[in-house]
Amino acid sequence: MNYYLTLALILFVYMTAWFVFSLLKKRNDVADVAWGLGFVLLAWSSLVLEQAFSIRSLLVVIMVTIWGSRLAWHIHRRNKGKAEDFRYLAWRKEWGKWFYLRSYFQVYFLQGVLLFCVVMPVLVINSQPAQSLGFIELMGFAIWAIGFWFESTGDAELARFLKDPANKGKLMQSGLWQYTRHPNYFGEVTQWWGIWVIAMAAPFGILGVIGPLTITFLILKVSGIPLLEKKMAEHPDFAQYKKRVSVFFPLLPKK
Repeated sequence: MNYYLTLALILFVYMTAWFVFSLLKKRNDVADVAWGLGFVLLAWSSLVLEQAFSIRSLLVVIMVTIWGSRLAWHIHRRNKGKAEDFRYLAWRKEWGKWFYLRSYFQVYFLQGVLLFCVVMPVLVINSQPAQSLGFIELMGFAIWAIGFWFESTGDAELARFLKDPANKGKLMQSGLWQYTRHPNYFGEVTQWWGIWVIAMAAPFGILGVIGPLTITFLILKVSGIPLLEKKMAEHPDFAQYKKRVSVFFPLLPKK
């Protein structure tokens, strides 16, 4: 069977299984945990299918595994013991009798399609293994490492802030959050641009650009920043915070 078709089938089964799990748990935000682990699954599946046990392929698969596993664990810990995420809760009320059908297609199936687009540079890399690392691969890894630091550090800072009772009712504005209103989102996008740079060292690697373009569009225009900014706007301190701090790229705050 075709390499990409086989991986698409694996992802289809994976996302369908998570949909069934969401019905058992009676919460759709498990899809956020499925997101990170789905990348890990496809990275390793593509590696095994192509027997791409080269230095470049192994490096990228390990990078994706570190990123996806950390993200899934972070979201699991964040959601554990809490009500369903506000986005999914709103859809649950809005969709009414069509809830189950729309959940499958608009949450799990659609997420699978988007995941397949984002992971494309990894699939391209694993379809054309190389035996050595060059300057391009090292540059891509450095970009990825910067992104991983922003995402993991931003998430950790926010988790500590929210856990402290003294911060109840306050808006996070310290650490990386004083330079960008969304350091974790900036980090996630940066990581995928770094992986694409690595893909550029492989033949036809430019085709993998669909990955970083997709995640950038999703976070900047669809389900990332727009939804969170709308919720943050309810806080009385957000208007001033918005004036001072960059929405995405880390910049020195305005006085």
